[in-house]
Amino acid sequence: MAKVGVVTFPGSLDDVDAQRAVRLAGGEPVALWHASDDLDDVDAVILPGGFSYGDYLRCGAIARFAPIMTALVEAAHDGLPVLGICNGFQILCEAHLLPGSLMRNESQVFTCLAQPLRVESAATAWTGGYTAGQQIVIPLKNGEGNYRVDADTLAELERGDQVVFRYVGNPNGSANDIAGVTNKARNVVGMMPHPEHAVDPLTGVGDDGLAMFTSVLGWVSALTPQR
Repeated sequence: MAKVGVVTFPGSLDDVDAQRAVRLAGGEPVALWHASDDLDDVDAVILPGGFSYGDYLRCGAIARFAPIMTALVEAAHDGLPVLGICNGFQILCEAHLLPGSLMRNESQVFTCLAQPLRVESAATAWTGGYTAGQQIVIPLKNGEGNYRVDADTLAELERGDQVVFRYVGNPNGSANDIAGVTNKARNVVGMMPHPEHAVDPLTGVGDDGLAMFTSVLGWVSALTPQR
């Protein structure tokens, strides 16, 4: 059974939800602590949503220097699948594992809604269970979800099929309606919406997010014989 680590920072809110999503997908969730530099030999890592270190300085700016991130950045460069959700996406940008930054919502208010998304790329470690062009609904809840990136990098992301999700109706002013991106190696994905809150129809939102977690288990399984 694949082991998926979920990092808890001071201020994390959705770490337990992410662990539950991994369990429902058929994986083994492993709790990882921000102050440790040990990834516990996991097969993938999730940086969950919340307000790490109280969002002081900038969202994710302090979490980026947590001991666990030193090990994670190195492992990500070596191909470890990593998913950053909301605050986790902000941390990945601060750590330069993904380009761009997340700014204050254009509306200047906190956004919380069931958000329609269009899947732009199914060719990542976390989206293989979707189809490009598929429309899904994933909860969104953030105050700093306005994705900004310089024009040259934006063009490169679009050209390289690195935009993973796009908002259907832009709720926060993100460039090109971008809700999630991936790195060139396609093992690191960051997104503002919360797939871990859409893994069980009992929530009333549906289970469109579950494929994020089953996808990475399939990715890991496909790579295991090569290890």
